[in-house]
Amino acid sequence: MGIYILKPYKKVQSRQYGPGMLYLSSHGLWLITIAKCGILCIRDVYTLETFARCRSHSHQGHGIQSMRISMDGQNILVNGRDDGTLVYLKWKRFGGLLASEILDYYQKLLISLSSTMGEENDYLSTTPKVCIDLGSDSEHTKQKASIDSSQDELVPTDVKKEIPWIQQKSQEAIKKEVNLFSKKRKEIKEGIKSLSKTILNMMEENDKLENIAKLDQQEFGLDLEELERLHDESQEEVAKMIKDVEMHNLAKSYLAELIKEECWNSMAVKGRALKCFHIPCVVENFPMKARTVEELKELERVLQQKKIEAECLKLRKEIVEAQSGVILVKKRHEEDDEEEEEEDKTVKCSNLPNYLLGSLSTDFGVDTSLLSSQLQLHSREEKINQIILLKDIIYKVKTAFNNEFDAAYKQKEFEITRVKERNVRIREIIVDLELEEAVWQPEFEDCEKPERTLVVQDEEITAHKHVMPWHKAREELIVNRETERWLLIQGANTRLRALMDMMGGVLEVKKEDILRMVIPQPAFMAKPDAVWTEEERKQFKDYEKKVKELNEERDKYRKSLEAELKKLQNSIQESTQAFDEHLKRLFERRVKAELVTNQEELKISNLAFSLLLDEELSSREKFLNNYLTRKQLEKSQTSEAVRKSREDLDVYKEHYDNLLAEDKVMDRSFKKEFSEIPGHQVDILYKLFKRRPRISKQKTHSETTSAVPFGELPGSGKLSKDAFAQLMKAMDELDNISNMPEGLNPLVWNHFCMTRRAKVENEQKVKQKAADLLEMATFLRKRVEEEEKVQQEIERVFHELILLQEEKVRFQLNLTIQILLKQGQVELENFQLVLEYSDAILINRNIIEDLNSVIRTQGQKKIASMMETKDVHKRILQIEWEHKKMEMEREDLNQKAWDIQMLFFSRDRQKYLNEPNYEALISIQIGIMEQTIAVLDKTHKKNVENCKKLLKKLGKFSNQKDIANYTLSCNLREELVAVSERKDICNAMGSKLTCEKIVKERYENMMQQQKLTHISKQQAEQISILQTEVERLRMKTFPALVQM
Repeated sequence: MGIYILKPYKKVQSRQYGPGMLYLSSHGLWLITIAKCGILCIRDVYTLETFARCRSHSHQGHGIQSMRISMDGQNILVNGRDDGTLVYLKWKRFGGLLASEILDYYQKLLISLSSTMGEENDYLSTTPKVCIDLGSDSEHTKQKASIDSSQDELVPTDVKKEIPWIQQKSQEAIKKEVNLFSKKRKEIKEGIKSLSKTILNMMEENDKLENIAKLDQQEFGLDLEELERLHDESQEEVAKMIKDVEMHNLAKSYLAELIKEECWNSMAVKGRALKCFHIPCVVENFPMKARTVEELKELERVLQQKKIEAECLKLRKEIVEAQSGVILVKKRHEEDDEEEEEEDKTVKCSNLPNYLLGSLSTDFGVDTSLLSSQLQLHSREEKINQIILLKDIIYKVKTAFNNEFDAAYKQKEFEITRVKERNVRIREIIVDLELEEAVWQPEFEDCEKPERTLVVQDEEITAHKHVMPWHKAREELIVNRETERWLLIQGANTRLRALMDMMGGVLEVKKEDILRMVIPQPAFMAKPDAVWTEEERKQFKDYEKKVKELNEERDKYRKSLEAELKKLQNSIQESTQAFDEHLKRLFERRVKAELVTNQEELKISNLAFSLLLDEELSSREKFLNNYLTRKQLEKSQTSEAVRKSREDLDVYKEHYDNLLAEDKVMDRSFKKEFSEIPGHQVDILYKLFKRRPRISKQKTHSETTSAVPFGELPGSGKLSKDAFAQLMKAMDELDNISNMPEGLNPLVWNHFCMTRRAKVENEQKVKQKAADLLEMATFLRKRVEEEEKVQQEIERVFHELILLQEEKVRFQLNLTIQILLKQGQVELENFQLVLEYSDAILINRNIIEDLNSVIRTQGQKKIASMMETKDVHKRILQIEWEHKKMEMEREDLNQKAWDIQMLFFSRDRQKYLNEPNYEALISIQIGIMEQTIAVLDKTHKKNVENCKKLLKKLGKFSNQKDIANYTLSCNLREELVAVSERKDICNAMGSKLTCEKIVKERYENMMQQQKLTHISKQQAEQISILQTEVERLRMKTFPALVQM
């Protein structure tokens, strides 16, 4: 197995924070990323560009936990981590290449899955038949064996499966036990059934008896102990459920109290809304908590500091003005300004315009004079003070809007009370007029009075109230006593009964009773008119007069009531509509207040972000400084070690050179010491002098360290002593007398051995010194390399520190400024125009305005010169046009002269010029033409009559032909049926008759020939017409060649 190393192919900034997860779509071309920030992004796998982005959950609930996308990519389900919400996302516009790719993949996958499912269903529908056939015999035998068994016995399976041996044995044991005790179980069940029947019969007989002779239901229980046990268990279960419900209610009430304390009691301004009467418009106030003592102290400190800074700035200006000699004038101006401020008592505002202030908070009358300019926020303390002041501005803006909201709320309360007062009169008028109109009564909703949601009304409780029996009895007794007392009062009050009988319950007739007033008819009106007397007739007339007057008064009063009703309704409509208009303006004010708060919060977030960046840069700078001091200390230590090692190396190298020189001197002085013996013996001794004993070589450094990690190093003293001891032993063998050359004096041999031993000892010392020298050199080289590395690290840290300081200075100078801009008339979507202002520079507006004024003046000069050149060109074009006009007039006159010369006189024109009585001739021709027209008319009438007769004949002939065609169509239908039958027979036989093919080919050829002949006839007619037209045109135009 090898090791695979993955390298990054492409890196893209995700713009998501917190831990997240990656998902891949079904077709593998979409990469879906989720994170703790609660944002879901869909990217292209190849380019990693985000083409869809949605914030489905809040980062306060720890974002998104999981996500699932459908196979076709149209539906997405997102689950939150801590907020307990499941969000369903769907595309607004789903089309283009991205949609086509995933839909094609989904269609292909659906087709493949449906095909495989169909194959599997076909296979499953065919295979179970064998199993059923195989198991039919065993099933039949098993059913026979289990006829006598009870219902609770085991039911044998239809198909035997391969089961373990232990299960087989257990099943066999169960079957044996069932077969053994089946009769006994049957007898017990029959006894239980008979016993239950007898008990039921006894209970039925008990129900038929009288109440005195009846037994309780409990006396029919056979096992009373079991009943008591079940009763106790039920009581325990009920107690447990009650306890659980109480604990659940206690937890809910505790949670409700916490929510109420956090969201209601702790609010200095409760959140509420206002709705219009007739318009679907809702205005909400700003719910606000009371500021803490620490916040107020911090705000007071910042305000005091700002005031001190303002006073210091004034004093500095006064000092500068005193030095410049204009202090008196400035003092007068300041005194005048102070007097004006005291008289006006207006709120100070910042000198900065709104576009540089970055918000519209001045529209709400908030004092922004203490705010620092956005171009001067360089230090950390200034930014913190600015954040505190901006929070105070937000609080003041919300407070100002809430005051306006409270005034509108009081106005709505006043309007509702006024509508209620008017509705009382409207109801009276509706009752008097007997109208069926509904009275509109506005009321406050729960969102307008949220404190009502904290109080539970009786009608909100859906569960029935449990009333004790003695409570019911007491209430019924109270109701009965009240009704009896009322009846007694009504029976004793004779005055009231008399008033009701005589005057309708009123002592004085009011104007409102006119509509209900009825004049009683005289008693004689029940008799016929012929029987009436004169006096009765007069009474009848008086009765009619009174009825008429009553009806007139009733109509007048009805009209006055209708006018009053309309007036009241119009006044209610006008007042409510005026309130709606005021609330619409308040809604606009609410939008503006929210805009201001968002602007200020955006400034606060920018300042907080800059503070975080500043803190990060400071911590990074501190870390680099500490790291640099640590590296500098390490550098001093390494440089000291390098200096000492160099000194030791120089001293040791001097000793090594001395030993090497002594070794060379001993080698050179060998022949001089043995100059007394013969030369050939000297050569033999010199060879023996150069000869060294063979000893076992020491292991290398790597071998020794690998074998014995805690052993001695190769250059250590113990190893060198061991090697020297081995060498001396080997030298003792070489110094043996047996190795002496022949003919050599033993004294000389002893002197030679001593000299050689001294030489070997010296060589051993030289080797030891060389090894030590090499080890010291490697040690020095390592120390030098370490020193260089430390130096490089110090330089790198210095460079990074310089870059960090430059970045810090750039960050302090390159401020993020919020500027208010006018929105354009045309707004583009973000993906159509990428705004990149990384190289932009903030310039003073006066410079741009001066530059624009210069550009305008130059532009006006250029326009003036262009107008002059335009007038010159215009005059030139006008002269050229006049010249062309004259040329064309000349050509036109020449053409007219040519036309006059070439004028053609026809015979009619010649006759008109030559004939003196041209009009008489024309009249004669007209008479001849009228005669010819009359003749033609007669012939036309005759032709019409002949055509009518011919049409009648043709009609009769066509009827005959229709009858013949009908008979032929019937025959043709029968023939077609026969032909279709024969064709089906031929198709079934698989061959066609050759005669049919020949007939069909001949028919096609004949039709083609007819079509070609028809086309040729048409073309011949067109050719003849064109020939006649060409001949006519040729005869008409005669060329006339006359020289000009």
